[in-house]
Amino acid sequence: MVEERIEEYSFVSDGIPVKIKITRKEGEFVPLYLVEVPKVDEKTRAIMEEVREKLITKVPIRTFEAIDQTTMESMKRNFYFSAVNALSKRLRGVSTARIKALAGFIIHEMLGLGDIEILLQDDSLEEIVINSSKEPVWVYHRKYGWLKTNIRVKSELQIENYASSIGRKVGRQITILNPLMDAHLMSGDRVNATLFPISTCGNTITIRKFRRKPWTITDLIGNKTINFEVAALLWFAIQYEASIIVAGGTASGKTTMLNTLACFIPPNQRIISVEETRELNLPNFLHWVPLTTREPNPEGKGEISMLDLLINSLRMRPDRIIVGEIRRKEEAEVLFEALHTGHPVYSTLHAETSEQAITRMTSPPIEIPAQMIASVDAFLVMFRDRRTGIRRVFELAEVIPTTLPTGVEAVKPNVLYKWNPRKDEIEKEKESVKLIDTLQLRTGLGREEIKEDLKEKMEVLKALVKENISEVNQIGKVIGTYYVSKDKLLSLIRKGKLWDIL
Repeated sequence: MVEERIEEYSFVSDGIPVKIKITRKEGEFVPLYLVEVPKVDEKTRAIMEEVREKLITKVPIRTFEAIDQTTMESMKRNFYFSAVNALSKRLRGVSTARIKALAGFIIHEMLGLGDIEILLQDDSLEEIVINSSKEPVWVYHRKYGWLKTNIRVKSELQIENYASSIGRKVGRQITILNPLMDAHLMSGDRVNATLFPISTCGNTITIRKFRRKPWTITDLIGNKTINFEVAALLWFAIQYEASIIVAGGTASGKTTMLNTLACFIPPNQRIISVEETRELNLPNFLHWVPLTTREPNPEGKGEISMLDLLINSLRMRPDRIIVGEIRRKEEAEVLFEALHTGHPVYSTLHAETSEQAITRMTSPPIEIPAQMIASVDAFLVMFRDRRTGIRRVFELAEVIPTTLPTGVEAVKPNVLYKWNPRKDEIEKEKESVKLIDTLQLRTGLGREEIKEDLKEKMEVLKALVKENISEVNQIGKVIGTYYVSKDKLLSLIRKGKLWDIL
């Protein structure tokens, strides 16, 4: 059978050396993602099982449920080194590298998802999908799209056990009575699971992986997702408490952009975020309190909904409120009530254009009155090219109140910037009718002063890109310095000494 090798690369997963081969075989309609790890003979496997059982007797697996990530990582390290010590005593003459690899296999089975843990360590993957035990695991590769792996989960029971284990660690449950589950891994990766017969071919697990290094404004400018001009305008708008909704289709980068923009919030303001699954990752010195929902227990008690958290967040003296996604009318009403009481809000919404975003918000099931939507300062619309996988800011639009010929009050978008796919550039479309006027009113600055402020912000952003400062906490420190001592920051940038503050 003819095999075409597309790419090879290697990494280490908890001491296990892993080689990945991406190939195309004759008769296969999608490329293959082949995982190669050290082989383990039956005798060694039996010793590994003995070591695993001894470790379990020391600390019951229940201990690993419903604890925070830091504690989990610490306990995982302790187990790993205990496994290394135990294996070293049993396997005399075996190399240290081999011992570490065997310990890694044990930890993956004890505390993780078996071979799926290896896939979670590959930064090139966006999605890991188990459709059933009857077919191999699928992955979505950032460069090659959907690929079929050589990894299988041995049984439907094993898939259910993996799903239950994931759920218990974050206080969620999946059962025959409740066969659908949204949860997240300790690493923050989002998980959806379903059980047979709801998924008719078998139990499923879908893991949406998030980058271990969060995207920052430097990354997004560098890969042309956004340009300096739009980034500076959004920074200025967020600094002076504009409310922004990030719209876009599935996997267009809405949450990534929301997370990136949140870094522009001044560090002396209290941020409350409300999400169904934890996805935001803000600089560690921001005054940020993340809240997440909780599903009811089997008796139907203990549920904490988005609406509950939103209402509660208003009692926590927030300066800014971030909501993971607007989905329901009740949540939208509370969000807009918060906006009307002076709280800048930021959220995401499924919509392909700013016009569609307004239509979706004014139509069922959200159905917010047009007068309320007029209080949103801007819609930032994201786009993902399905063929190439690139993500771009598609539109930046302000919201303009209008009156229809029938006399009904409505709102319409005024698109300020739009992506030109032929040139792959974000171009200015129209002048601002409302946003700049609103920001003038809030700041007391004239238009020329605003232009000068935007130039300074672009200077900072260009310096970040030039110096390749792309770690989220480093970006946060630069932005924080800008707010506290702008003249000092600009002076360092002009002297080429930006790294001096990091």
